[in-house]
Amino acid sequence: MADTNFDVIVIGGGPGGYVAAIRAAQLGMKVCVVEKKHLGGICLNWGCIPTKALLRSSEIFHYMAHADAYGLRARDVSFDLAKVVKRSRDISGQLNKGVGFLLKKNKVTVVDGEAKLAGGGKVAASKDDKALPTLTAKHIVIATGARPRALPGLEPDGKLVWTYFEALVPDVMPKSLLVIGSGAIGIEFASFFHTLGSEVTVVEILPQILPVEDAEIAGLARKQFEKQGMKIMTGAKVVALKKGKDTVTCTIEDSKGKKSEITVDRVISAVGVVGNIEGLGLENTKVKTDKGCIVANEYSATHEPGVYAIGDVAGPPMLAHKAEHEGVICVEKIKGLHPHPLNKLQVPGCTYCQPQVASVGLTEAKAKEKGHQVKVGRFPFIGNGKAIALGEPDGLVKTVFDGNTGQLLGAHMVGAEVTELIQGFVVAMNLETTEEELMHAIFPHPTLSEMMHESVLDAYGRAIHI
Repeated sequence: MADTNFDVIVIGGGPGGYVAAIRAAQLGMKVCVVEKKHLGGICLNWGCIPTKALLRSSEIFHYMAHADAYGLRARDVSFDLAKVVKRSRDISGQLNKGVGFLLKKNKVTVVDGEAKLAGGGKVAASKDDKALPTLTAKHIVIATGARPRALPGLEPDGKLVWTYFEALVPDVMPKSLLVIGSGAIGIEFASFFHTLGSEVTVVEILPQILPVEDAEIAGLARKQFEKQGMKIMTGAKVVALKKGKDTVTCTIEDSKGKKSEITVDRVISAVGVVGNIEGLGLENTKVKTDKGCIVANEYSATHEPGVYAIGDVAGPPMLAHKAEHEGVICVEKIKGLHPHPLNKLQVPGCTYCQPQVASVGLTEAKAKEKGHQVKVGRFPFIGNGKAIALGEPDGLVKTVFDGNTGQLLGAHMVGAEVTELIQGFVVAMNLETTEEELMHAIFPHPTLSEMMHESVLDAYGRAIHI
């Protein structure tokens, strides 16, 4: 490397890291990214993108298996697991190369290796335990992401007990599967494997599945999963795993202490993630950590001058789009611009199961906890012509308003394509839209988006189609 001095060094080339690097380069800064594995990070290579590719395959398989409902005929519907997985991996590979191209286009230096803070604006880089030239910069952005959390006694082994890494590249389709945890990762894998024929059981320690979602929406999602044949146990925990030759016997304890056993082919541990803070040299800095993540302010600055943290390593919500937004805010602040700090209440969440779940802002319960006098609107998919025409009549759009000001506090959806619909409410909240402005907006017909309009109208007793 001819030059080792930069304006900004980004440690980690995931969604937060590479976006921060590109934005910094756009602003005229000299930038370096140090990445030890894959450009694009977990999201692109082992998370968001490949899971969506798998889920798309299972979705098409589902429609083929139910072709008769659409007046179509499909015989001997089956799937080739190896090809399903290969398609997913090929898509990740394509996008990985795309990230590399974008960094090169923006003249960002990429170092293939590991990085460690060495103090005084220095970063010690290495590859395969061999030292690389020391890098220097006034500003260092940590974007090292997160990894699957492991519970004591339930540690994944990569063979019978999987994390999302193994679940993305299964060598066999398990006839039976137990998923520990019902957050977005757990539910998406449960949906994928169930659609392709696995008998799936989901165990969640909390009283509701999809714990961060509105209780009403999560309840409707659960009914749909159970209607499909999925078994769901809430208020329960897996307390032991006994591995056989090719099966796992799981001991489950309910909220009353009663234990039961279930034997399955495979187990997926989806109990959350923990930030990658080890080996970064943080112990030699003023950087503070909390619950496995780096503590940073609204502009991603840590307690160590010149050191910043973005994305999963900086704490929840651990979502790629949050990481990207933080990266832009961080480098714009470094440049001396005046970006708006991240408003976590406006970070949307999407779960790509069947049916899909999407949300932004406060749930009804949280809004009431905060003292709002709420007005709640609901509109069911069964009242929407486009949903019926699609053969997707099950779902709900729910909106939560402040009854005094008309402020949109939150929006929550379950049903077909809601992960695409939610952005309409995200934009509305960002613009501080009131219920009156949403009522005045014209939504095209026939579309699923009309349900968004009707939900707003319903909050004020003006819904037309229910």
